[in-house]
Amino acid sequence: MFKEDKLKKVQEEKKKWIEDLSKILCETPERLARFSTVSDLEIKGLYTPEDTKDIDYSRDIGFPGVYPFTRGVQPSMYRGRLWTMRMFSGLGGPEETNKRFHYLLGHGETGLSIAFHYPTLMGYDSDSPMSRGEIGKCGVAIDTLKDMEILFEGIPLDKVTTSMTINPPASILLAMYIVVAEKQGVSRKEIGGTIQNDMLKEFVAQKTFMLPPKPSLRIIVDTIEYCNKEVPRWNTISISGYHIREAGATAVQELAFTLADGIAYVTAAMERGLNVDDFAPRLSFFFDSHIDFFEEIAKFRAARRMWSKIMRERFMAKNPRSWMLRFHTQTAGCSLTAQQPYNNVVRTAYEALSAVLGGTNSLHTNSLDETYAIPTEEAAAIALRTQQILAEETGVANTIDPLAGSYFVEALTHQIEEQAWEYIRKIDEMGGMVAAIERGYPQAEVADSAYKFQRQIDSGEKVVVGVNKYATDHPPIIIWRMKPEIEERQLRRLRDVKQTRNNQRVKELIDQIRMASKNEENLMPHLINAVREYASIQEICDVWRDVFGRYSDPGYF
Repeated sequence: MFKEDKLKKVQEEKKKWIEDLSKILCETPERLARFSTVSDLEIKGLYTPEDTKDIDYSRDIGFPGVYPFTRGVQPSMYRGRLWTMRMFSGLGGPEETNKRFHYLLGHGETGLSIAFHYPTLMGYDSDSPMSRGEIGKCGVAIDTLKDMEILFEGIPLDKVTTSMTINPPASILLAMYIVVAEKQGVSRKEIGGTIQNDMLKEFVAQKTFMLPPKPSLRIIVDTIEYCNKEVPRWNTISISGYHIREAGATAVQELAFTLADGIAYVTAAMERGLNVDDFAPRLSFFFDSHIDFFEEIAKFRAARRMWSKIMRERFMAKNPRSWMLRFHTQTAGCSLTAQQPYNNVVRTAYEALSAVLGGTNSLHTNSLDETYAIPTEEAAAIALRTQQILAEETGVANTIDPLAGSYFVEALTHQIEEQAWEYIRKIDEMGGMVAAIERGYPQAEVADSAYKFQRQIDSGEKVVVGVNKYATDHPPIIIWRMKPEIEERQLRRLRDVKQTRNNQRVKELIDQIRMASKNEENLMPHLINAVREYASIQEICDVWRDVFGRYSDPGYF
């Protein structure tokens, strides 16, 4: 980016500056601290053109909306359209969550995002013994199509987009969404949204798994193949680094393992016979925005650049939309503290700012009370207002990629990218991400990083305000508590559905799912038929557990 003579001049001036500064530092020395990012990347005291001398503007930075997309995937970015403000919502039963949806939409939310309770995440109905004590606690309880009908009552599905954070039974929830839309008179061609549907990261991090990796991958490709033809506006997978980061990964590991998962999904879809340019434009990503401001911005910029290279050079995609990395961001839940919870408003604001300066396409801001419980309406409104103030008051949406060209940001972007490529090379040598997961490689890397970071907090090397520094008592806060009658209502509704539906027809359709699972037929049409007759999530998932076997964490640690 700079001519040789200009760089030489900078080197000479820097040398003189250091010599002059050494005299002053004797009187006012730097703080006795090790300067590093939250992921432990060493940070120099000063960055100059020397640190970006190998960067070529056209090759590495470029312009927004064109390869390599370092500066954003849309030519006008937020000058044309603000990011989608999508607050993660799910509490109690579908009635309570429907009320929260209407509340947030009324306060300016621009996209829905569903958190499901743990039994739904794991493919169990509320009446299962496995569900006792968990119904509606950490998300909304969804057992049958009846629950989904209530969940979206009064919400036209051709007017909103919906993101569903669900993995093992993701295809079943998508089937339910399609049927609810049809009952509203909305064609599956018109609905838009995202299912997370990312099983590989579950084996690495969040651990809501059900089936082994290979059959899990098969079902994911079924959804990609089906939606490619039938639900063209749907993002069939949200390749997620968020939970990997929340489990303790560094920024580099989050980036590398997420893109390696993406490589595995693209490979599997192409092995099915799908044309990469037919399905790749509907792939989306999901990243964490942690507390280290500049590290996160650099990570997001590196992610776009790396994915564009992967799609164009590795998979030979021809459509520029296939090269784009479109991503949702959530502020870091793991950075929030139960101590001094109002500090979490400040943390979330900075994390949201880094996501926006990093060019996110969609954003969820965590609420101050999330270390205790599902957010109250007031806490959720503050979190939403945080985004709206960013968008409307701060001026950060006025220009595109405003930190481009910063010696520090460009050097850090390059550093994160290079280290992420090294991880991907190692995973390729192992035979790909599925093989690496079966060997326990990413799991061990994340566990080691989590342990190291906790040791740094315990020693005071890394400061968490209100926890290991500036700790004081704080007044109690109001938290959301689920009423016992919500669980009773959910169980009663499920019992009524199972008694009043056409059980003979449900049995026939479940048997068809069993046969399709065994003979490699695409499962999506069968799932749609079954949920339309009010087959439950567990009834379908039990078939898969029987046909494909259950996955248990081998416990590498």
